[in-house]
Amino acid sequence: MRDGLCLLSAVDQARALRDGTCSARELVTAHLERIERIDPLVNAIVTRTPERALAAADEADRLRARGGDLPPLHGLPIAHKDLQDTAGVRTTYGSPAYREHVPVADSLQVERLRTAGAIMVGKTNTPEWGAGSHTFNQVFGATRNPWDTSRSAGGSSGGAAVALACRMVPLADGSDLGGSLRNPPAWSGVLGLRPTPGLVPHGPSEAPWVPFAVEGPMARTAADLALLLGAMAGRHARDPLSARAARFDVTAPFADVSGRRVAWSPSLGGLPIDRAVRDTLAAALPLLTAAGLDVSEDEPDLSGADEVFETWRAFLSATGLGDEYDARGGAMKATVRAEVERGRALTSSALSRATRLQAELAERMRVFFERYDYLACPVTQVEPFAIEQEYPAEVDGHAMGSYIEWMRSNSRISATLCPAISVPVGFSSSDLPVGLQLVASPFRERALLEAAHALESRTRLADRLPPPAR
Repeated sequence: MRDGLCLLSAVDQARALRDGTCSARELVTAHLERIERIDPLVNAIVTRTPERALAAADEADRLRARGGDLPPLHGLPIAHKDLQDTAGVRTTYGSPAYREHVPVADSLQVERLRTAGAIMVGKTNTPEWGAGSHTFNQVFGATRNPWDTSRSAGGSSGGAAVALACRMVPLADGSDLGGSLRNPPAWSGVLGLRPTPGLVPHGPSEAPWVPFAVEGPMARTAADLALLLGAMAGRHARDPLSARAARFDVTAPFADVSGRRVAWSPSLGGLPIDRAVRDTLAAALPLLTAAGLDVSEDEPDLSGADEVFETWRAFLSATGLGDEYDARGGAMKATVRAEVERGRALTSSALSRATRLQAELAERMRVFFERYDYLACPVTQVEPFAIEQEYPAEVDGHAMGSYIEWMRSNSRISATLCPAISVPVGFSSSDLPVGLQLVASPFRERALLEAAHALESRTRLADRLPPPAR
């Protein structure tokens, strides 16, 4: 019976806690037992905090017994990405140099989610310093795809996506620069939302005014995603970009999406897409029309998006990891070292050009979204690759020039600074999940969640369990 609690959605778990159907201790215990049984098969939750979690659960039960107001995530288990500082709990950033590192303070998001009532049961695996969309490192090894454990789970929020898919947690946080809240969910069959920069405050940050890196929610349903986003979003003095943000309203019901306009882009500006992904998305397109959406094949002009993203990614690597490179660069994986070196070699002319290109891109997107409510496109360009690979050397017969080039279906959207959601819409001929990426104009996250809800109502994929979770 306790294991059955883990199969409930986060919204249903929250309801059970509030109406007394189960206690927080029962719910947390059920998830801890499930982690103990399933995680050895996938290696998603790499640091566990059972004693701390049970103590927090007991306090949550005492709060309910006193009749106090309950916070929005009251008693819900959560796992935090191992890039998030957690006071008193090991945080490695996937780096061997920080194998035993224990922060003295929580990150902004961990602090906010704890205040919202969530109970940490552990930390999820991530590639070293969150670099690359394949979750492996020298500290914990690789996280395995739950649908085929010989394959990658994606990254850098790979551990979080797998933990969700296997029902080891109902909610998980993630972060996204070039696709980390979208690629892993697509490969695990769950949802991930890259929010508009500033909607979800984060910190500490070495570049608080640079908007490309964001944090956001991951979950198994659109309603669960909305629940977590509501706890994450809103202004905070530690993040200057959050000044425009308001609290996300989770109480309003999802609106009908009928009549909204969708531009379908099968290749997002001519990117190579593997046949398995193309075929699965083509078969899923009728879901959009079945939901009442008006679909046309069209796409925005994304000229310059690759240069914008790759320039600012290098800048952020040099800014955030420059001191680490100087102190322990020899221990860094080669791709991280190269990114720092590229960032340090940037000229003011290169940064100026990237800034101008991004402004032009943002204006073209503004005009595009006057005609459409959504852009629909692939999340990923390939199916999950063999876990022994660091990244795919080619996509659909096209050679990849770097460890991030195969992620341009994500990074081109990151360069626009528009919000995007990854929604599972089908399974390939290899029986692997495939996600559809929906993009909207800034701060239209509710519209994305409404479209995701309309799709999941038709696919019923949220009920499908990967083999380790059965």
